[in-house]
Amino acid sequence: MKANELKTKSMVELKDELHALLKQQFNLRMQKATNQLTATHQLRTVRRDIARLKTVMREQVGEANE
Repeated sequence: MKANELKTKSMVELKDELHALLKQQFNLRMQKATNQLTATHQLRTVRRDIARLKTVMREQVGEANE
């Protein structure tokens, strides 16, 4: 997921995407806790995608206030 792709989405779409990523992160953490997760790099990828998404959301809120 790239920031350019996220910037074209509306706030509602971004919130839906954030909710899906948080759910995915939770599922990955549960898999890790039960030793079912083999691809541990997915945790890092999802965490960074969440941060990228939150950054874009903050930028859009800042632009709306100006």
